[in-house]
Amino acid sequence: MENSQQSKKNMGAAARVTALASSVMDLHVRIALQEMDREKRRLISGGIFLATGGILMLFALLACEILLGIWVHSRFNDSIEATLIILSFLNITLAGLSLRLGGHLAKGPYLPETLEGITKTTRAVLGKS
Repeated sequence: MENSQQSKKNMGAAARVTALASSVMDLHVRIALQEMDREKRRLISGGIFLATGGILMLFALLACEILLGIWVHSRFNDSIEATLIILSFLNITLAGLSLRLGGHLAKGPYLPETLEGITKTTRAVLGKS
């Protein structure tokens, strides 16, 4: 009889500990979800500001390109076509150097976790399972 009563007390204590652990885990999950929502808003806001800054930089680059074209045209008394050809070759050269340097810097080695994350992201963007 006493053994059975001791067993019931142990089961009651185990149930209370399990309930407490479950409650703590629920609290942690709730806090983690709140933090995720906060971080998601921060990341989206940051992405919007980065996109805005990129677009404004593109406009500034375009204005500088036009000013450089006007300067080259007036400085060397070239035709508009010659000025545009010069600027095109300059842009192609700088783009090629940038792509070459970027490709060199983007080469591996990558951690397996990084490759897995890139694969998952690419599949999600392309809509593949």
